[in-house]
Amino acid sequence: MSVLVVGSVALDTVQTPFGRVVEALGGSATYFSLAASLYTEVNLVAVVGSDFPSSHTALLKEAGVDLSGLQVCEGKTFRWAGQYDFDLNTAHTLDTQLNVFATFHPELPDAYKRSPFVFLANIDPDLQYEVLQQVTGARVKVMDTMNFWIEGKRDALTRTISAVDIVLMNEAEVRQYANTYSLVAGARKILALGPQALVVKKGEYGCVMFADTQYFVAPAYPLEQVKDPTGAGDSFAGGFIGHLARAGELTPSAIKQAIVHGSVIASFAVEEFSVSRLRSILPEDIARRYREFQEFTCFDDRK
Repeated sequence: MSVLVVGSVALDTVQTPFGRVVEALGGSATYFSLAASLYTEVNLVAVVGSDFPSSHTALLKEAGVDLSGLQVCEGKTFRWAGQYDFDLNTAHTLDTQLNVFATFHPELPDAYKRSPFVFLANIDPDLQYEVLQQVTGARVKVMDTMNFWIEGKRDALTRTISAVDIVLMNEAEVRQYANTYSLVAGARKILALGPQALVVKKGEYGCVMFADTQYFVAPAYPLEQVKDPTGAGDSFAGGFIGHLARAGELTPSAIKQAIVHGSVIASFAVEEFSVSRLRSILPEDIARRYREFQEFTCFDDRK
């Protein structure tokens, strides 16, 4: 089943202790699309400027991403510059240039409105809600957000949370939104708004899923070297929703498996700068690392 993603396509300049890239392909919708395309068809809605390199457009098309919803506007593409120290869980923003993204308004081709799975990447919650109004037949709706929207557009964010099936947040955002130190209490507050599940991203420590009757923890894959964590969260979302779309169901078991697939894809994404590693993942790579997750998380109390 196809997946619709609405988010950003950007040019990133990133510095980590392991190297630097200048104006490399980035953006939430980009990472998500390349990750989810490993599982299913992806329909992308975003905006780029007239300066967006044609080689990047070709890369997305080669991955099988449908770009009918990619707007090309006169002006410059959204740019972000950031730096990571050895604590790779924290990005230090050095520069943000919204450019054409500042006036972005999602325009969905008619075919996209029938997408059964929808991912609303980190954009203005009012725009996220507008998209939801156009995809009323979607079977599964998932959203991501960030502290900026929690601080500045809380009411709009609450409205969008109430209209989706699954919410993705990092642990700091859950505590901030729910005004509590407890992830459990925060999860209950978010789930009370209507979503079936909350997936809390914990960076190098994995993630936690909360649902009404389910609680599931998955570690991060143990990596000896991480070069660039910039797209880890969106790559996780791509693997997570990509698997759900391929499975075609939203059962507790499918969600748990999807979380592990998301963790697998995120573990690949951070091994290289920008989207380089996502471009070279093979099905057997995913299957092998998925089996490794099964092995190192297995618990058996039989004597």
